[in-house]
Formats: sequence, C-alpha cells, structure tokens
Amino acid sequence: MIRVILVDDQMLVRSGIAGLLAMTSDIQVAGEAGNAQDAILLLEEVKPDVMLLDVRMPGRSGIELLVELKSLDRLPPTILLTTFDDDEALLRGIRAGARGFLLKDISLERLAEDIRRVSSGLSVIRPSITERLFQTVQGSETDFESSSLPDKLTSRETEVLRMMASGLSNREISEAFSKSEGTVKNQVSSILSKLGVRDRVRAVLRGIELGLI
Repeated sequence: MIRVILVDDQMLVRSGIAGLLAMTSDIQVAGEAGNAQDAILLLEEVKPDVMLLDVRMPGRSGIELLVELKSLDRLPPTILLTTFDDDEALLRGIRAGARGFLLKDISLERLAEDIRRVSSGLSVIRPSITERLFQTVQGSETDFESSSLPDKLTSRETEVLRMMASGLSNREISEAFSKSEGTVKNQVSSILSKLGVRDRVRAVLRGIELGLI
C-alpha cells in the first residue's frame, strides 16, 4: 500500500483528493495538513511514500517547506500541486527537490499513476507543465549543478528526452521504439548523466534551456 499525505490549506481540495484516492486499491491517505507547521508535525508521526504539497499556502509556502525539509534531510518524495499562474514556483520547486508537478484539475487515473511512479523512485512531469516551464525558462536563469555544456546527446537520446517531456514512462517509450524497457532505462540514465542532472524533471528543464525540446 502506498502511503500518501496531503498538504494544502484548502480543506475542500484535500477532501476532493482524498475522495479520489479512496477509489484506488493501492493508495492510502495516511494524513492531512493545512499548513507547513502542521505538515512538519505530521511527518514526525507518518513516514509517507509520497507527499502531495500545495505550492501556495499562507505563512510558509510549499516551496519554503520543501527547502526546510531538504535541509533537515527529511524530505519525502514530493509532488507539487500547482495552477497555471505558478510558473516561477515550478523552477523553485525543481531546485528545492520536488519530484513532480500536477495541476489540481488532474484526473484520478493520472493522479494515481503519477503517485505510483514517484513512489517507485521516478519523477513525473506532464506536457501542460512542460509548456509552462518552457515559457518561464525563456526569461529566467536556471540553477543546475554544472554550468558547463553537457556531452552531446545522440539523436535517439534527444528523441527519448522529448518523449520524457511529453510525460511518457519508460514502458511507453519502449513501446514507441519497439525496444526493451531495459534499453530505454539505460538511455534515460545516459541522458541524465550527460545533462548533469539527477532526475527526469530536471532533465526536461535542462533540455528546454538548451533548445533540445
């Protein structure tokens, strides 16, 4: 069972998400919090597999909470819940360690799928979010681990990166190329290494910055 905690200042949003997740057989809402301080206290009691975190909350924002938890080495795999006006927050969220971003109007199927992916160690990013990142990066400076140009991607790796930006999983990419999932996994690892990033979300952002997407 995948244990999830919900952190959002709007009770109706938390109730709605909890109601959706109650319809799944493998995801359990283990706790809820309405602000950053309550979330910190909740994390002392519950060890979640995934945290769903609202970007904008009164007091300390979701991004500030991410930064604090990361500094304390207590950050669980986290998906940020966002809206279309949170472009700059997406960049800050990546730097702070978020593993994915979801719009609050996401369907149950997508929500459950992305929670499963993040709980298994993957990162998630949806095409609608990629477009917002693309627009934001055009006028922003990014902050990656290395400012040097990466090793050049092969043409196939560039195709895989673009599919990653479209939100496809390794399995879906393998089906598109008629290759084994293991082969795609190796290609993704090579892409991350060449771009000097740790996860798929940062790889997509780096690809946007370099004009590969």
